[in-house]
Amino acid sequence: MSIDINTPPILRFGAGSVDSIGELLASSGAARPIVVTDRFLVSTGVAARVAESLAASGMEAAVYDGTIPDPTTDSLESGLAAIREHGADSIVALGGGSPIDTAKALSVLAVRGGHMRELKAPFQFMGPALPVIAVPTTAGTGSEVTQFTIITDSANNEKMLCAGPGYLPKAAVVDYELTLSMPPRLTADTGIDALTHAIEAYVSRKANPVSDVYALAAISRIGRYLRRAYRDGDDREAREEMMTAATLAGMAFSNASVALVHGMSRPLGGHFQIAHGMANAMLFAEITAFSAGHAVERYATCARTLGVASADDDDQAAADALVAELRALAHELEVPTPASRGIEQALWEERVPVMAQQALASGSPNNNPRVPTAEQVEQLYRAIYA
Repeated sequence: MSIDINTPPILRFGAGSVDSIGELLASSGAARPIVVTDRFLVSTGVAARVAESLAASGMEAAVYDGTIPDPTTDSLESGLAAIREHGADSIVALGGGSPIDTAKALSVLAVRGGHMRELKAPFQFMGPALPVIAVPTTAGTGSEVTQFTIITDSANNEKMLCAGPGYLPKAAVVDYELTLSMPPRLTADTGIDALTHAIEAYVSRKANPVSDVYALAAISRIGRYLRRAYRDGDDREAREEMMTAATLAGMAFSNASVALVHGMSRPLGGHFQIAHGMANAMLFAEITAFSAGHAVERYATCARTLGVASADDDDQAAADALVAELRALAHELEVPTPASRGIEQALWEERVPVMAQQALASGSPNNNPRVPTAEQVEQLYRAIYA
């Protein structure tokens, strides 16, 4: 069996590497880039810093700051208009997962046209797109190195997975200093998001020897540094290691796919506007408990790599320790439940059957060690409510 491993051709890591974006993009022949970001990064001056780097390299840059959390098909329209108005020949995606996902979708639609609904999984987009340089400002989504984007269909609130090599950025610039201002809540949610990516990639039915290396390297770092980054946002070593871990986890799941946690988390964003990382964190422990018996050795390896089990523990004890650690991590990092977020139980119950169908339709649950029925997905949603 052959496997394809897809990563951006250029991965640039290190403090201050954000200032080299102009030189990096100029070397590709780009002349009219557009920075796709959000208003927060404009207000902090980070977007201007990137634009200045582009201008210093002789390019005529524009900034589009209209991205929103959990981008929708409607929200893409103003971005497409900005690309056309500027005559952009390239995109710098600056921000967390939402701006980067927005940029990747825009890069495809600007060339292909049409609607994102036509591109949702299982369709694989292989065609041309505007070149994207991705610059993450959070340590979690891994979107800077993946061949996926997540866009919510404004017509029905379905959070669509769109996939294929056409979405893969041409370069990723991973500068951990951009995460130093992340508050504890965002540090926790994005950190658990990265851990979810790594563990789901490792236990995925599509896992392969290369994705395994990325996944285990990410898990090891997260086990040592997530709590440190959460407790002290100025811990530069922890911030750098978490940033590296998030990118490694992104490369792992981009080449092995995610599984049930992600399949079930997307509808939480679409129906209840729960941020992706937080949705994963809500689901992670319960779904791992549901799945672990069907891939005990793999989950045990994750536990040992995370540092919560030893070589002396048998595989079942190690897998149980992993579930216990995920529950403890959610408690310590104050991950909310849907109930504590103020979602009424009657509304939750009303949406559960629809969310279960959308989760299964995404295809991700088919990669899980234990492939659930619709009834089991509904039971899992009910289990995490309170």
